[in-house]
Parts: sequence; structure tokens; C-alpha cells
Amino acid sequence: MHSSKLALSKRMLAVIAILLLAGLLQACAGAPAAEAPAAAETGGEAAGPVVNALGKELPADAAPLEQQVLVYPYAAGNTFTTIDIYEAVYQRADGLTDLLSDALVRVDKNFDLHPGAATEWSVDESGLAWTFKLDPNLMWNDGTPVTADDYVATLQYGADPEHAWDFTWYFNGVIKNWSQVVAGEMPLEDLGVRAEDANTLVVETETPAPYLPAMLIYSTPLQKKALGEYGPLYNSNPETSVSSGPYKLVEWSRDQRLVYEINPDYKGTNVPYIEKIISLGIGNDGYLPAYEANEIDFALGRYLSPADIQIILSDPELKAQYHPHPGDFRTYYFFFDDSKPPFDDLRVRQAFAYALDRQGLIDNVIKEQGIPAYSFLMPGFPASNSEAYKDIYPYNLDKARELLAEAGYPNGEGFPKLTLTLRNEPAMPEAVAQAYASTLKDELGIEVDVSNMEFKTYVDAMLADPTEIQFSLISYGMDFLDPSNMLGVFVSGGRHTWSNPEYDELVTKASSFVGDPAERIKMFQDAEKILVDDVGGVFVYHQTPGDLYKPYLVGEALTPDNNGVAAWHWPGFSGFSTLMQDVYISNEVTDYRPTPPQ
Repeated sequence: MHSSKLALSKRMLAVIAILLLAGLLQACAGAPAAEAPAAAETGGEAAGPVVNALGKELPADAAPLEQQVLVYPYAAGNTFTTIDIYEAVYQRADGLTDLLSDALVRVDKNFDLHPGAATEWSVDESGLAWTFKLDPNLMWNDGTPVTADDYVATLQYGADPEHAWDFTWYFNGVIKNWSQVVAGEMPLEDLGVRAEDANTLVVETETPAPYLPAMLIYSTPLQKKALGEYGPLYNSNPETSVSSGPYKLVEWSRDQRLVYEINPDYKGTNVPYIEKIISLGIGNDGYLPAYEANEIDFALGRYLSPADIQIILSDPELKAQYHPHPGDFRTYYFFFDDSKPPFDDLRVRQAFAYALDRQGLIDNVIKEQGIPAYSFLMPGFPASNSEAYKDIYPYNLDKARELLAEAGYPNGEGFPKLTLTLRNEPAMPEAVAQAYASTLKDELGIEVDVSNMEFKTYVDAMLADPTEIQFSLISYGMDFLDPSNMLGVFVSGGRHTWSNPEYDELVTKASSFVGDPAERIKMFQDAEKILVDDVGGVFVYHQTPGDLYKPYLVGEALTPDNNGVAAWHWPGFSGFSTLMQDVYISNEVTDYRPTPPQ
């Protein structure tokens, strides 16, 4: 986040002003506070500070408890079946999830790790065995203690071949025997996770993995007891849901709304201010209207269309509520099935790379929502070297036509008609796809249809057989702040057909390297150059989403980070983040919604 471009300009990013309005402290019957009778004179006791259901004292400018309600949208119309990451990632309701238990570690707005369910962690001399000491105070709200067995059961469930978890690739080659267990070649008991005692979890790795603690932000556990008694979807029903996290589920009307309330039995350290969360299902084109109507407090930038952005930037009030940030360092890119013609020919892939006008897309479509991407790693992300790859495939239609002719398709003659598929993308990426498809047709003579597929259909096809997706625009954002995470996506056997042994070797070696950090970074950069040169993907733009949120959402988490970025930081309001500890609703809320939402 140190690049001048990603400064996203501090002018834009410094738009958050925390409005500290003086609270009216127990004024009586319209009399000025100074005239209110003292407690001693009335025989009563002085009013104490306002605290929420967990005993957390609210700041002086906070709205009353009944107004500490966060209304947050999620994308209606997708097939969401769970709110638990270890049940499914891509079928998880994308509003506020993973609130029902604590991850082992959490990340703050500067992407630094903090203790979560684990109070401390260490690795042995071999670098292969990590020990996590659990907070002994943690309890499920059915009175059952949280133990290492819950984490073992959860990780075993993630690796269980009968489960077919859609994120199994995440721990491939990391947790000992993970890949073999997923493949059904070893029993679950051989997975490299064990409970040394009730409060001690040990995770073994295949090779030294200095990034393992960062990976384990994704470790919010399921309860072993409920998993066995009710099955993996027990949290999809408020009647069987159980929580050891800051919130409990009280309502879930599919495709309409989820409602969480603060969990009064929570014993952890991720203590929030917000008393209640209402997550509303809203169509992709309904975010801005709902926000302007004060029906929601927050609108994710990724769901704002180009037209929405123009409305926002032309309205001074909305513009002041618009907060650009790097998000999860997400990159949009085109990829191909290069296991067969026409994309098995490097010249074809190169032609497609030369035909992409990144700056034109930024100027005319993407605007403030992104910066040009010449490689996978966004400026500011560890090992990013984007500027060094800028001139490898610049926009050059003559070169694209020349390469296409060399490959046997002069002016597109004989080139098969393509379907450019998307993963239920909102308006912005769909507009990018349509613009690129038009260029391919008008300039190279290649017929392209754009199909924005239903989310589950797309993901199921990709996971079952990557060759099912011939040509696509997709995005990927970090899961943890290490190049091994992002660049690992293109390692052979992952979600793409592109394969390069030299790339695989460099990424694998760098990932487990514990020597000179500069040497490790150099290996990742060498690998990324191979990815760019060989056109494993055509990288389009790095997303710089601008989220909308109301001025009454305030707190330390929303003030500038170490890089001057003031925003609702990734991963947001979840068990993976410290953000919920600091965000609250100020008494300015009554200017927007006089009565609390129900």
C-alpha cells in the first residue's frame, strides 16, 4: 500500500470525519443539564455510563442502545446455504458471516495479526509443528466449553472427501496429509491437526510454513457437539444454532434477511459495541437506492455500478460518504482453458493480451473503482512489482492481429466462437467484459458472447473440471497477506488449467523459505514474471472499491491506517477481524433514521 497510485490519494481517503457530538447526559424534563438535581438531593444514585449487553461502555457520542443496530446488505438471488466458512465459502451468505465463533487469530486495519481464540502461538525447531494455546474462558452458549477438539473436528470436516468443501485447495501442501485426506487416500485421523489437551491445538505442516498463523484467520470453528448432533448446517437454523462468538443468530429468512443479536454469553475478547445486526437481501442494482433511502447503513463498492459511481461522485454528500480502499487487494483478470485449442497456442494468448486497453477501461468504465493491472499482485501487496511488467503486453492491436495471423487465424478467420463467462458479477465487471468482447469482435474478428452465470453453477463447473470454463473474467483477492496465497492460485492443479513447472517450483520454494526475506521476495517476483510472460492470465485491473457508509458509523477502526487509508477495512465485520471492537453508531443516526430498525 505504499505506491503513489494506491495512496488512492490521501485527499480522497481522508474523507472520514469522526463527528463528536456532545451527548445530552440525563437532562430532566427539558431543563438544562446544569440544572438537573444532583443524585444526593433526590436520594437516587448518579447515572453511570451506558453499557451494552456485554458490559462494554459506549463512547459519549454513541447513540442509545436501541439505535446500536447495523443494517447491512447482502446480494439476494444467489444460492446461499450457510453462514459458516467451513461448510462452504462460495455458498456462504455474503453479508455478515462467521460471527458465531472466534478465529484463532484476527487481523487489524493494518493487516497485523492479533490473538483471537488463541492467546499465543509458537513453532518448534523443525518449523513444522505449530502450537496454539486457546483462551480457556471461551464457551458455547449452550454451556459447553470451546476446546481444541472443536478446531480439530472443523478442520477434519473441511478435509473430509465426503464433504467436498469448496475451499480444500487452501490448505493443499500446507497442513500435513491434507491433500491425501481430501483425496480419500488417508483417514481423517491422519490429518496433521490434534488436540494436545482441551486448550492446546497442534497443527503440523508439510514443509516450513511461516505464513500459517496468517492463514488461520480462516479458522472460526464449528461446534463438534452440534456438528455430530444436527449435521453441518446446524447454524442455518436459529433453533439449532449455537454460538461462542460475539453474536448469535436469531432469524434467517432465505433471500430476505438475517438477524444477529449480541451474544450475552460471549467470553472472548472480540467484544463489539453494536447490539444487533440486520442483513438484508438486496439485488445488485438496489444497493444505491436502498442506501439513499436510509434503508441500509452500508453499501459494498463491488456492487455499485458505473452509473452509481457517477451519481455518488457528483453529489457532495454522497461523495463525502464514499471511502476508497484496497480492499483485499483484488485483481480482475481474464483466463483461458489452455489445455486445448485455440488457447493452447501462446501466440493466441499473447494476441488477447495485446488487445486489452487497460487505460481505456479505467477512463471510460472502471473510473475510481480500479487501477490498471499489469500483473497479479496489486501495488502495495508484498512482492508486488507491477510497474516492471507494464511494457510486456501494452495495448497494441497491430501486434495482436499479427500474432493471431501467425497462429492461423488471420482477421479472426476460422477462430471458434467464444463464450466469455462471468461468476454472477455485478455491473462493473460485466461492463468490462462487454467492452473487451466488443474489441475482440470489432478489431480481431472474433465472435464473443458474454454470459454472466449463476454463482453456484459457475463455481461447481470450475471445481469439478476447470476445462468447463473456456474463457472467463474472474477476480481473486487475498486470503492472507503473503505472496504465497495470491500466486498459489496459479500453481498447477488449482482452479486454472495453465501450468508451468518453473513457476510451480519457484512459488513452492519461496512459500516455505525461511531465509533472507529479500531472497524470498525475489523468487516470488521471478515467478510472477513467468506468469505474465506465458499469459497464464490477462490482468485487467486491481479493484479499489469505494464503499458507502453513513457518517454515524464511526470508531477507531474507521480512522486512517498506517498508509493513510480511512475505510471499512478487509475482512470487515467478522470473526476474522478486530474491526467490530471499534465501530459504533453515533447519535447523529437520528438525522437519518429517527427510529431504530426492526
